[in-house]
Amino acid sequence: MDDPRDEPLLPAPRGPLSRAVTTYLRGAGPLPSEAEVAAAPVYGEDLQLALYLCYELHYRGFADVAPTLEWDPDLLRTRAAMERRFLAALREDAPRHDSVDDALAGILVEPVDGTGVSHFLRDRGELWQLREYAALRSLYHLKEADPHAWVLPRLRGRAKAAMAAVEFDEYGGGRADRVHARLWADLMTDLGLDTTYGRHLDAACAEALVTVNLMSLFGLHRTLRGALVGHFATVEITSSPGSRRLAEAMRRTGAGPAAEHFYDEHVEADAVHEQVVRKDVIGGLLEDEPELAPDVAFGVAATVFTEDRLGDRLLADWGEGRSALRTPLSQEVTHGS
Repeated sequence: MDDPRDEPLLPAPRGPLSRAVTTYLRGAGPLPSEAEVAAAPVYGEDLQLALYLCYELHYRGFADVAPTLEWDPDLLRTRAAMERRFLAALREDAPRHDSVDDALAGILVEPVDGTGVSHFLRDRGELWQLREYAALRSLYHLKEADPHAWVLPRLRGRAKAAMAAVEFDEYGGGRADRVHARLWADLMTDLGLDTTYGRHLDAACAEALVTVNLMSLFGLHRTLRGALVGHFATVEITSSPGSRRLAEAMRRTGAGPAAEHFYDEHVEADAVHEQVVRKDVIGGLLEDEPELAPDVAFGVAATVFTEDRLGDRLLADWGEGRSALRTPLSQEVTHGS
């Protein structure tokens, strides 16, 4: 994995919105107009990349962008305009639930005949598809616990203590070699992938950007703390069975020991985390702030909705034998290189 001080380069723009944001970040032109923000498809490549660029300033930033732009008032106004469209679309499109229990019910029980990405990769996925999956997921896993950590100062009591305990595990229990982002980088190395932070942003489809932007949207806004807890709960509840299938996929294809280990680790750890999140994080939050129950349910629904969109995109492309990446991985990179 790269030096944590390294900053990625700005990616290539994908339309007028992301081009204007990129130009502004370089100090070479104005931000997009309100009309351009309003005209861009809300789940499309252009708006989602532009939003990702704004959010990334709160993580590592970019090598060719001034750090002071993180809190640039004009950029924040543009970001807010994109966020309003994104959040409104999510509230419209994600399934509605009557309660938190109702929202969680749909993800607590594994379907007998699953058809998702982890089922596909376990049963018939090829090594090139696992490599594409790892490259796409690197946008999330190389910052795995970071957006969830933003909720800690917004919680109190039992919810805060439980959330901190789970996050401590995500950050390796105090050991740098056990940080889950480090383990993901080791998985990528087994698969012959470049582990540089942000390396695969240009290749990532809009559906992948949406899943990462969702975390940042929820994490950066105190008013969405309930939705962030719902997102966190969904990730932890669905992780263990999905990780078991992906560990089997790694073993079947001979991906490598680190690739297997990442998912084996999550089978056990996230089975425990699920109980803590449901009982103490959600339970503690709603005990303190019962009015946040609709936001928690929305966070669960929005997470499932965006993950399903990404899964549908991957399965559609792979089902036709084509790459799911905007730029296919170099065929010259081989396993173990």
